[in-house]
Amino acid sequence: MSTPDIIDTLAGIKPGSALDTIRAKRLQARENAQKSYLSLFEPIDAGEVSLLERAAVAAFVTGLHGESPVATFYREKLVASAGGAALLEAIEAEIARGKTSGPYGSFPAGPLSAENTAGLIYRVSAASMPVLGTRLVAALEHAHLLVFRPRDAASTDMKALLAAGWSNTGIVTFSQLVAFLSFQVRVISGLRTLAAVNA
Repeated sequence: MSTPDIIDTLAGIKPGSALDTIRAKRLQARENAQKSYLSLFEPIDAGEVSLLERAAVAAFVTGLHGESPVATFYREKLVASAGGAALLEAIEAEIARGKTSGPYGSFPAGPLSAENTAGLIYRVSAASMPVLGTRLVAALEHAHLLVFRPRDAASTDMKALLAAGWSNTGIVTFSQLVAFLSFQVRVISGLRTLAAVNA
């Protein structure tokens, strides 16, 4: 059985509805978003990023964006993953620690420096480290950077992931996953708002 369109499902879009019609007009975008979800969360071969790591990062990233059907979905996906239930409490604690607003960070010296904004430099708590393990600790810290301080990302941040056991291929997959989740949260939020307005 094929996986139902994840954006339609989480946005509550019913076949034949006005939003279904709108999404059908951008069929390629709709199909590509679904293909991205499947390749990131239901891959034929998980490769260098385990399904558990994908689910844990997804629960963390979507939780940082606030409570929503998307956050609930990925929290449930984590619990359903082998070993995921044992991580849930630590992930939820880290979401609470990492909640902030953004984006913020510093631009290179120049005209845009006037827009520099200070904000939280997130680090996983000592209590969560043994539960999450080295790879997930590095992943959550880097995910927080990508979500809230993308302009501050530097080569040293990549080195921290490599030092924690992430390969170059794993880092690319991980970065794609975080980018997709941020896109997905915003699209679903917009579609749900549109549905409420047209209800």
